[in-house]
Parts: sequence; structure tokens; C-alpha cells
Amino acid sequence: MAGARVLLEAEGDEARRRLAGLTGTFDEVVAASRDTNADDEHDPEGATIAFERSQLATLVAQVRRHLAEVEAALARLDAGSYGRCETCGAPIAPARLEARPTARTCVGC
Repeated sequence: MAGARVLLEAEGDEARRRLAGLTGTFDEVVAASRDTNADDEHDPEGATIAFERSQLATLVAQVRRHLAEVEAALARLDAGSYGRCETCGAPIAPARLEARPTARTCVGC
């Protein structure tokens, strides 16, 4: 399982880098929206800024969820339950864990 730890830690590092970049970009979009007309409905640029802000907020939420999954997988690894299906208790196929190291369930479940 040492390989799993290395893979999960690398995914966690990448997620933190993405989160830092997205958060910085989100802050820039929010700052830009302060300098524009607040009437998004009638301002052609306002709709674009609102859309970008919404898209970035969604991406930030996705990366945060993924980071939480990585951290949960590392906790399962430490607890000795990593690689076992949380639903049926069967081992999760190594190929599935390689493709999706945060997997909580086997393919069947």
C-alpha cells in the first residue's frame, strides 16, 4: 500500500495547487466585479463576470470535495481499511484503485 500513499499524496498536492490557483482567480473575478456595474441583467459585461464567478465557484467546490476524498482515503489507509468496499467489504480491484485511488466501493457496488 506504499504505492497508494504516494499516489494519494500526489493527488492531494495537485488538488491543493489547483485550489490555490482557482481561489486566486476567483478573488480576481470578485475584485473585477466590484469595479463594474452591479446590474448584471442589463450590463453585457456583468453577465459574463457573474457567469465566470459561478463557474469558478463550482470548480473550487469540486476541488475541495476531491481533496476531502483524498484525505478520507489517506485516513482509510492509516486505519487499514483502504482497498475494501465500504458497502460489501470485498476487496476493491487494484485496477480500480489505480484509476481512482479515492474509490470507496468496488465496481459492483
